[in-house]
Amino acid sequence: MAENKTKATAVDPHAFLAAVKHPQRRADGQMLATIMTRISGEPPVMWGPSIVGFGRHRYKYESGREGEICSIGFSPRKAALVLYLSCDLDSSQALLDRLGKHQRGRGCLYVKTLADVDADILEEMIAAAWVARP
Repeated sequence: MAENKTKATAVDPHAFLAAVKHPQRRADGQMLATIMTRISGEPPVMWGPSIVGFGRHRYKYESGREGEICSIGFSPRKAALVLYLSCDLDSSQALLDRLGKHQRGRGCLYVKTLADVDADILEEMIAAAWVARP
């Protein structure tokens, strides 16, 4: 079975964020790191080359594939900030409706900038994801 490529690394997440080229993405990433640290009580850890994560949990799929990943995290990608909330976003639809400009995947949110979303709603979603982590 193939090994999971997204693993915790020893790369300094603060140095990673400081090196983000896009100034708005860099500032938003640093703000998300502060918010997620406060909510989780955990220090940021790099997962793979571009995910800043908090906490960790093991998973196992019905196929037998298993691994470990951060409980919550984000990545300041070129096109958008990607928030990995490891939760059922369908159950958060009422919050998503009030969040502001975003796109969603199965367990992640895509936002261009933090200014596009309601900060209180975003923090509520992050906190809910942290509490609901496996």
